[in-house]
Amino acid sequence: MQTRKLGRTGPQVAQLGLGLMGMSDLYGPADRGESLATIRAAMDAGVTLLDTGDFYGMGHNEMLLAEALAAGGRDGVQISVKFGALRDPAGNWAGIDTRPVALKNFAAYSLKRLGVEHIDIYRPARLDPNVPIEDTVGAIAELVKAGRVKHIGLSEVGSETLRRAHAVHPIADLQIEYSLISRGIENGILQTCRELGIGITAYGVLSRGLISGHWSKQREGEADFRGLASPRFQGENLDRNLALVEKLRAIAGELGVSVAQVAIAWVAAQGEDIVPLVGARTRVRLEEALASTRVKLSPSDLARLEQAVPPGAASGGRYDAHSTAVLDSENS
Repeated sequence: MQTRKLGRTGPQVAQLGLGLMGMSDLYGPADRGESLATIRAAMDAGVTLLDTGDFYGMGHNEMLLAEALAAGGRDGVQISVKFGALRDPAGNWAGIDTRPVALKNFAAYSLKRLGVEHIDIYRPARLDPNVPIEDTVGAIAELVKAGRVKHIGLSEVGSETLRRAHAVHPIADLQIEYSLISRGIENGILQTCRELGIGITAYGVLSRGLISGHWSKQREGEADFRGLASPRFQGENLDRNLALVEKLRAIAGELGVSVAQVAIAWVAAQGEDIVPLVGARTRVRLEEALASTRVKLSPSDLARLEQAVPPGAASGGRYDAHSTAVLDSENS
């Protein structure tokens, strides 16, 4: 598998990364054995960037990754960890905390759960409105100096926050949603990242499965994050969005690939500084995603995809109104 470098200062990683969230949280039940097998299969295929969060399953996801690493080895793998999202015993969201004293506590617990001596990329999951980003980044920089963290990343922040953070310590990458139907990053954030030499790890490249080619109207209202809380998966929004998927399916069919493969390949084609993260929870879905690395989209292919799904074509926001209101990348 080919590699890409995360920004000017970040690590060299495989051209496709694996996001582990769905193996522990938010997307309904997951099979533990299949999750472990999928992580190991990704590593065997050359995937090196494994993305988790200390709040995914409230520690479960990190422990799952630790088990996979115990069998597959830590060498050559880059672990990305998000921190700061707070949850109560029922699993409900309870805010964000990126205070220096808190993040050092979070990091200590993550290192223990993961069973590693350092985290390759450590990032706040969201901007904490009560803590200057300079304080947060400065505290992570102390962890870098101590050898506990290798690189600093950010997640879902806007251009101003990027500039302020980067002035304190080089930022390796910005993790942010980017797909054919989620293109807000193109309205200044992507340009700022390129100006500063910050890489992009793009999550949601299949819009949480919506543009994977595998979602259907019959799945509306499933008891997970998508069916219960994501506007794009509900009512008339879902109807209109699935109509966009059918346009993608027609183009993908002509190219001899799946909808998911053409959607992932589109994100990868937006620049060598972008690493798509796929949220495959099974080996079957992983195999499909891995094959996207062999899809080469010509300029005419890209133009057809742009015409089929132009910017702003999606119906509904990518988060509900409350979550969007506190999202720095959407409001800065």
